[in-house]
Amino acid sequence: MLLSLLLLFSTAAATPVIYDGRAPFSLTASDLDASHDPYLTIVKGTEAASHYSTLLGHSVPSTPLWNKRVFPLLPFPTVPSEQSISVNIDNSSIFSPGGSNPQFGFRRTDIIAQQNGNHTALVPLMENGVTVFHFSIKLDEAHPLNYNHEYQIVFIEPNDGSHVFGIQLGSPFTNPTGMLPAPQAHSFKVLDHALNVLFTAPFTSDAWHNFAVRVDWNNLTLAAFYSKDGSPLKQVTKVVPNLSTAAGAAGQGDFHFGVLKLPLVNPADSASDQADVVHHGIQEGTTEGLIYSGVFVESEKTGVSIGGGRVLKKLD
Repeated sequence: MLLSLLLLFSTAAATPVIYDGRAPFSLTASDLDASHDPYLTIVKGTEAASHYSTLLGHSVPSTPLWNKRVFPLLPFPTVPSEQSISVNIDNSSIFSPGGSNPQFGFRRTDIIAQQNGNHTALVPLMENGVTVFHFSIKLDEAHPLNYNHEYQIVFIEPNDGSHVFGIQLGSPFTNPTGMLPAPQAHSFKVLDHALNVLFTAPFTSDAWHNFAVRVDWNNLTLAAFYSKDGSPLKQVTKVVPNLSTAAGAAGQGDFHFGVLKLPLVNPADSASDQADVVHHGIQEGTTEGLIYSGVFVESEKTGVSIGGGRVLKKLD
């Protein structure tokens, strides 16, 4: 009987992890300030990185989806193997690329995937063949978002500034400003490169929201997966074309997660300034944030990891 139980709960072979952004408990605020692996932390305001991003230790347990089993052949009990990280913005969160041309329209704190101190060399490793981008997001109840604004929170950004895929919250930026908050402002929206909405899920306060986005870099397709807390990821879209993204190196870019808040149109601005969303617009300057865990990228050579040591080998 015991042997049967052990076999019933045995885990599938893990898929190859290309980038592991699950913050170990040994990672410190000093590591964030110094942009030590696994994070590049330069996309922020003028304060130190640890002003905007906080490692939460054991105070906010990470998503249970990737917990370690105390007994490898049994599904329980489990314990966290990573710490969560909160990512915040405030009125100082104005990024100046290269130290110039500050982005006054945005408030942003982005964490960028890097490995061996190099984010550029990681890109072709993560974005080759078929790879899967995992991340989990939780509400920061102490620093709520303003859903009248658009937030771009997870994306891959090629050099042209587009996004191979993106996760959006809030009310999409429009000029002129439409009804606020927009319908589904409080829902996650998974977007393709052409900004089509592939999947939505309400951003409830009672759970970790787990996502995976499968990218086929050769055939230019996407597929999305979603679950809450420790429930296994489920495929929530079919494999869909993503043909507007460029093929090859032109369609590759850094993997970002964090909080990028777009402005509202300022009626006092000129027409040209109103169209320049990066440098102009209305921001309230409040402290806002999200909590992340479960960030990693895997190859799909043996399937898609769906949690609890399980792997989905066949996609719809």
